[in-house]
Amino acid sequence: MLVLPLVLAALTSAPAQASSPTQAAAPVQAAVDRFPTTIPLPDGFQPEGIATGPGPFAYVGSMADGSVYRADLRTGRGAIISRGTGGQALGMKTDAHGRLFVAGGTGGDARVVDVRTGRVLASYRLATGPTFVNDVILTRDAAWFTDSFAPVLYKLPLHGGELPAEAVRIPLTGDLVYRTGPDGAAFNANGITPTPDGRGLIVVQSNTGGLFHVDPATGTTRRVDLHGESLPDGDGLLLHGRTLYAVQNRFDTVAVVRLNAAGTEGRVIRRVTDSRFDLPTTVAEFGSRLYLPNIRFFSTEPTPHLSYNAVAIPRP
Repeated sequence: MLVLPLVLAALTSAPAQASSPTQAAAPVQAAVDRFPTTIPLPDGFQPEGIATGPGPFAYVGSMADGSVYRADLRTGRGAIISRGTGGQALGMKTDAHGRLFVAGGTGGDARVVDVRTGRVLASYRLATGPTFVNDVILTRDAAWFTDSFAPVLYKLPLHGGELPAEAVRIPLTGDLVYRTGPDGAAFNANGITPTPDGRGLIVVQSNTGGLFHVDPATGTTRRVDLHGESLPDGDGLLLHGRTLYAVQNRFDTVAVVRLNAAGTEGRVIRRVTDSRFDLPTTVAEFGSRLYLPNIRFFSTEPTPHLSYNAVAIPRP
């Protein structure tokens, strides 16, 4: 299906004064509206992380074995481009260089994958012992990883886009206090995103539903004022302008939060669900759509006979 590339080519070759931004975006969005809204994934895949771009592609990580699946959003078809070796591939983000940054979960690691070839460009040992490297976000000069079991952020400095030799640990202090307990009660910092003004970071604490502002220079955390609201079972986060989309996995819900510029205060303005949600975990966007993988249930055992998918909804 060649609709989107032809539309993009036409747009980039047209004179700048020929149309307004809204008019120029309309043909692209019309093409995206014809993309499939359900993307089948391999049986037994246990999808957890998702990232989109460059171009109309999504990358989905497996909690079962660490594989990465690339799906063409135009057709819904795809294939595994980086086969796992028994680890995990959780939160992930792509950059403009065609690199996919992947959080390694219980392996305590992170890796960077070439999205064109699937080749692992770099691997990093972030932690040993009890660890759950859960999610990642890219800022102008770094990749930041959360650990749900340890109060720390792992930073990969990206000076000039170059991958570093090792990660830097930034201990978390302040309002975000880690809790322990059985099963999901032990999951603390999970999804992560920049603040709207780009000066800080925001993380969600899954077990308490708290949202926290993080000073990236010091690791100091302050609770985001949600005016009495909370985000229990908060998982993946996505920032679009000053709107934060927060997946609440066991609630089969995406909370829509309007933030101030500093990311220190916000209001939950609505919650969105869909009949196709089946324990969605993370979220990425393409065009005016949000894409979410359904893990169905969290399992430490193989699920070779279960089918999985990712679904698209209009961005609220």
